[in-house]
This record gives sequence, structure tokens and C-alpha cells, in this order.
Amino acid sequence: MRLPGGWIVPGWSAPGRVRAFSTTRAGGVSEGEYAALNLGLSGGDDPARVAANRAIVQEHLPGDPAWMRQVHGIAVADLDSLAAGEVPVADAAAVSVPGRVAVVLTADCLPVVLARGDGTRVALAHAGWRGLSAGVLEASVSALGGDPGEALAWLGPAIGPAVFEVGPEVREAFLDADGGAGGAFVPHSQGKYLADLYALARRRLAGAGLVRVSGGGRCTYSEAGAFFSYRRAKASGRQGTFAWIEPTG
Repeated sequence: MRLPGGWIVPGWSAPGRVRAFSTTRAGGVSEGEYAALNLGLSGGDDPARVAANRAIVQEHLPGDPAWMRQVHGIAVADLDSLAAGEVPVADAAAVSVPGRVAVVLTADCLPVVLARGDGTRVALAHAGWRGLSAGVLEASVSALGGDPGEALAWLGPAIGPAVFEVGPEVREAFLDADGGAGGAFVPHSQGKYLADLYALARRRLAGAGLVRVSGGGRCTYSEAGAFFSYRRAKASGRQGTFAWIEPTG
């Protein structure tokens, strides 16, 4: 799969028909804080430029992506039964029909791609701290179906553990569900903590039975030239992560 320079393809061992990538800021037409490949309509960018950016990405997909209205929840849209033109209110999607494309938009939150070991179904989740603590990854593993021990996950670009400052209420939200999550929080200034979204996601996936996890290690906040970051600039664009099963024949 040939993509514009800088876009990210998972380095994982998913079956060949499973395809996924994350965009970066590279390759679009937006300007200023939205430069250049902003895919989000909610941040204040010119809608015509966003449409042009989405058309650029569309050239690398087998079909129209199923854009969702993300609300930091745990609902998983079933793209196999999605009606034409329907925009689900959800923060994850699952699909088995080849050529139907799942997408999530992020600008510090964590995109997570999941695939069955036999390549017959994929899922894609938008995991900010609210959705992650509430169980969006567990819901995505459930929607993926099959044996989670045979499934794979890839963690796309998110805000890194060296800069993701949160209050004690965030730490407590995770500890309420998982008493061992405290190791993902490092005490910081004035009663706050630095949180490791990647470590938290791995814990939640492992708890759901999925342990073959790759990716992580990028930082949307620190890598300003590569990624949009809502924490760095409130008037921020959005990068997209896309996943699908490649059609045959």
C-alpha cells in the first residue's frame, strides 16, 4: 500500500487482507493551525478544505469511510448493517464486509485498530481517557468476536506519557475499574499526574483477553510537525485512522 510520506502503517502481523493506516498533518490543503491534512469538521477549519482533504485520503481507500459522531463513549457501530448515509453516534466501529471502511478522528486521543487472527473482521476504536476508562476497548473486543487470544491490536498515535497531565479524578476513574492501573500514573505538579494512555490501553486489552498488541510510542503533543494536538492548540485539526478488509477479485 503506497501512501503519502509520513502517514503511518501498522507494523503488525495481521493477515494480508486487513489494511489500516493513520494520517498525519502531511499531504493536505488546509492552512494555519489546520495545516495541512485536517480531516475534522468540528474544529473551525474551512469545510471546503476539509472536503478536499478527505478526498485526498479517499484515493487510498476501497470505499467511502463511515464517518461517525464521536462522543467519548463506548458505543460500537456495526458497519455491516449501516444504512447508506447514516452517521452513527459511536466511538468505535466493527466490520466484516470487505471494502467497508471504518474511521476514527483524533487529536491526542488514542486510535486502536483490532483484527481477528483469521482476518475476517476488524474493529477500530477512539479511546480518550473517558472512553478508555468506561470500557470502549472491551466493547470493541466484544464486537470483534472470535477468540480474543488470537486477535491483534495496534495502537496509533496519541499524546505521550511525558506530557499527558491529568487530575486525580482521571486516575480514580481507572482505579475504580482496575486497581492495578496506578502504575500508569506518575505524580506530577500540584496534585496532578502524568498518565500513560498506551499502558492503560494495553491493560484494558489484556483484561479483555487480547495480548498481541503493537504500536504506541508516538506523541501527538510533542511531535508538532507531524500531528494535530488539541492540548497544544484548541483550534486544532484532526488526523484520521482507517481500517478495512481488502476486497478480493
